[in-house]
Amino acid sequence: MKPLNDYGWNEDWDRAAKEALQSIQRDKRLVPARIVAQFSKQYRIVTPDGEMTAAVTGKYEYEAASKSDFPAVGDWVMVEPLQGEPRAVIHQLLPRKSAFSRREAGSVPDEQVIAANIDTVFIVNALNKDFNIRKIERYLIAVWESGAQPVVLLTKADLCDSPESHAALVEAAAPGVPVHAVSSLLDQGKEQLQGYLTPGTTVAVTGSSGAGKSTLLNWLSGQDVQRVQSIREEDARGRHTTTHRELFVLPGGAIMVDTPGMRELQLWESEDGWEAAFADISSLAAQCRFHDCRHEKEDGCAVQEALQAGTLDADRYANYRKTERELAHQARKEQANTRRQKKQSKKPGGKHAARSRNAHAGSYFELMDE
Repeated sequence: MKPLNDYGWNEDWDRAAKEALQSIQRDKRLVPARIVAQFSKQYRIVTPDGEMTAAVTGKYEYEAASKSDFPAVGDWVMVEPLQGEPRAVIHQLLPRKSAFSRREAGSVPDEQVIAANIDTVFIVNALNKDFNIRKIERYLIAVWESGAQPVVLLTKADLCDSPESHAALVEAAAPGVPVHAVSSLLDQGKEQLQGYLTPGTTVAVTGSSGAGKSTLLNWLSGQDVQRVQSIREEDARGRHTTTHRELFVLPGGAIMVDTPGMRELQLWESEDGWEAAFADISSLAAQCRFHDCRHEKEDGCAVQEALQAGTLDADRYANYRKTERELAHQARKEQANTRRQKKQSKKPGGKHAARSRNAHAGSYFELMDE
């Protein structure tokens, strides 16, 4: 199991694999594996015998109720290596301990898992014209919802005259979340990140294209493992470099997932993450005189009092209300879609048709990336 140990295998995953084997056909030689990279319907995995390519079985594809049921980078799966070939078939997904997701583009609501079984997510935002606290807040919602721990990295600190003041602004918008300003060009700040990069720990890196995610990976690994490109200086827009999600083992033993840059992070079922990201506002709301306060013109509204006193940033509160409306709208769409699926499943052949649409509606992992 040596190759798997390098990729985060431990006693908990060993127990999960043994439990999975009890529910799978015993006539097959199944071994655990971790998803290292994904390319539409094809995967690169690491097994006890080394790296292989893999795809899910037809039975797996048929039984998948949604796209989030398919493996993602970071997932642990049970696979059957094909004799005499560097290939395997994926039979089962082991239960995830965390999943960093977003809403997939399209009219039908569906979850897209960006990375699974992540311990920490580095939310990367560059200290240039792309610096955007409201964008960081959106990422915080998704990360808190995932079950992983968020850390904000302000990259390209060499381009900013006052990285400390920018870090203070982020800290005010992300209570309790670690914030670090770093510069790979000047080799500054690496020591601040070592506590997150312990052996066996999986860290995902996410953010806009051009924020320096691949550069960060190269810097922390001490070698060029990912190709990088410069950005357009006039608007800080990044040219697309990373085209797929991939997992890398760093020299110190930590595992890092690089992801393509996102034009937009559409939130997916993030009520708990939303509450965590805006815990300060939720705490204020609990102090309002009336329990059903709408935080508009009611007497005794603690939120409005904080806004008037300047202790609550107006833009932060506006983003709080905006994301609240967005999540409520999405919940209504999901409920309507569920009702449609139930009606469809009652028709002759309806259940099979619904599954086929989920499994074959284009690429499983189409990204709305740059």
